Amino acid sequence: MAKEYKPRMHSAEHILNQVMVRKFDCDRCFSAHINKKKSKCDYKFDRPMTDDEAREVEQGVNDAISSNLVVTEQLITLAEADERFNLTRLPEGVTSVRVINIGDFDACPCIGEHVDNSNEIGEFKMVSHSFEDDVLRIRYKLILA
Repeated sequence: MAKEYKPRMHSAEHILNQVMVRKFDCDRCFSAHINKKKSKCDYKFDRPMTDDEAREVEQGVNDAISSNLVVTEQLITLAEADERFNLTRLPEGVTSVRVINIGDFDACPCIGEHVDNSNEIGEFKMVSHSFEDDVLRIRYKLILA
């Protein structure tokens, strides 16, 4: 059953990250735990998120999901990846980088499994958000239609 959930959850994480980047001009999450029932993402942030902002983020993620974005992967050189992405979490010795593209909405280096189309993800539901020690934590789950 994990294969059904992890690609959906992982793809939702990519979309959530891009919504956060666009809305708050922040970095992608620095820590994520992707689980079957619910997942969490931690962001370096300077304040708590308001409930209105949380609803806007949730809506932004669901709008992207419902856009039927095709998910593709590509291998690019380390030099090209270094120009386009933050590679601080990349292991030593890598010569090429796998990039996951979610339509033209998001592109990110990643080794995880993903859906083929965003419409496979289901509805994104933010379960809660909290703020402590300059870390905004977002917990979410997915609901299949």
